[in-house]
Amino acid sequence: MTISKSFPKDLLETLTQFHQTHLVQWWESLNEQQQDELTSQIRLINFAQIQRLYSPEYSSKAEESPAEKAERATCPVNVIRLKDRAKPKTESAQTIQAGNQLLAEGKVGAILVAGGQGSRLGFQHPKGMYPAGPVKQTSLFQMLVEQLIARSRIAGNPICYFIMTSDATHDETIAYFKQHQNFGLQTDQLYFFKQGTMPAVDAHSGQILLEEQHRIAVSPDGHGGTLKALKNSGLFEVMQKKGIEYLYYHQVDNPTAIVCDPEFLGYHLQHQAEVSVKVVSKRTPDEKMGIVCDVDNQTQIIEYSDLPVHISEQVDQAGDLLHWAGSTAIHIFNRSFLEKIASNDDLLPFHQAKKKVPFLDSVGTQVSPTEPNAIKFERFIFDVLPVAKTVLVYEIDRFREFNPLKNADGPDSPQTVHTALCQIYSQWLQACGFEIPSGTAVEISPLIALDECELKTKISPDINLNSPIYLGE
Repeated sequence: MTISKSFPKDLLETLTQFHQTHLVQWWESLNEQQQDELTSQIRLINFAQIQRLYSPEYSSKAEESPAEKAERATCPVNVIRLKDRAKPKTESAQTIQAGNQLLAEGKVGAILVAGGQGSRLGFQHPKGMYPAGPVKQTSLFQMLVEQLIARSRIAGNPICYFIMTSDATHDETIAYFKQHQNFGLQTDQLYFFKQGTMPAVDAHSGQILLEEQHRIAVSPDGHGGTLKALKNSGLFEVMQKKGIEYLYYHQVDNPTAIVCDPEFLGYHLQHQAEVSVKVVSKRTPDEKMGIVCDVDNQTQIIEYSDLPVHISEQVDQAGDLLHWAGSTAIHIFNRSFLEKIASNDDLLPFHQAKKKVPFLDSVGTQVSPTEPNAIKFERFIFDVLPVAKTVLVYEIDRFREFNPLKNADGPDSPQTVHTALCQIYSQWLQACGFEIPSGTAVEISPLIALDECELKTKISPDINLNSPIYLGE
């Protein structure tokens, strides 16, 4: 293959070494902008890593499949059940105080995973922009940011938000925050960083696929890519300078998540955990949630798709599900622990997934495969659990804290989220002495109150509330 001198010599040597020169076979027909784009993409690829991940040796390195591990899964030992947290109250108060102390000392930051689009909702924008509020159509982003601001005010110390975007959502997300003056967050409290990508490779040859003559077929590297993205963007150093020791990790599609929950932070501290995981009790054995379990005395998460039916249906002596602990993707991580994982590429494995990936064939024809033709590589954040010395499993009230927004209708849809929010806020108002008719649309900004106790200090029982009810600054 003859390539113009305009193509960097070092890159051509790399492509030749790893048998990937097909990526530049149309170089001469590209305009300057297209050549720059392709060159930038090629420079970002770790070809030695791709070769290693595709190799049969890497695939066989996994000692056993998740399904095989599931055969030895037991209930997590280091667990705090919801019923146990209800008593004694003095212990709960002390735990909350410990969490609030961490926040007051500025030792906590929050990571928001917001790389997804709202395609399944029929919303062609970053999912965080989706209008989820039942009265004011407040966006997911605003609801979560206002929680963080409210928590900062109570703590008397700013809390930083580290928001992970993706190629698909980055620019629009930043523009959206700028348009709304960051919803009140100061610029030194808000950090955006972009999730990485991995090229898709042909399943038979290991050659990297082209989407177009000047564009490589890539996909996000999974939520486990958070660690590499934090490292590459220099944000671990930012956290160190700011004295942030604990990171509260959650996803953008759950508006009822309690951001920087003091009680959860307190238990994490008291149990000297490196990782803590919020879980809910699964409704049914086949509910599509990863289970948190122990395998050979190591706490880990097994995806629902990897869980054999006969394992998922196991029950204990009381007839309750043995594998009850469904992961909510809400975690606390020690920053130093994540830094250790990010500095050792072998501690967080890549997973292979066979997918249908459109590509350009050797003569330049666009091919849309009907069967899986490619391998995508991704990492999962929960794969850090078995590396941790101590993992705390912490059960929460599903109704109060876990109402994800994923589907246009049915379960986990705007309708179920609106219903949950209205019921939560109605309960708060009822605790303040108001009679709220069933079905009333209610929305309360976190800037007014984060819970019913705070609301009692902010609202007089004498005021008139007209439906729909909105309380905000």
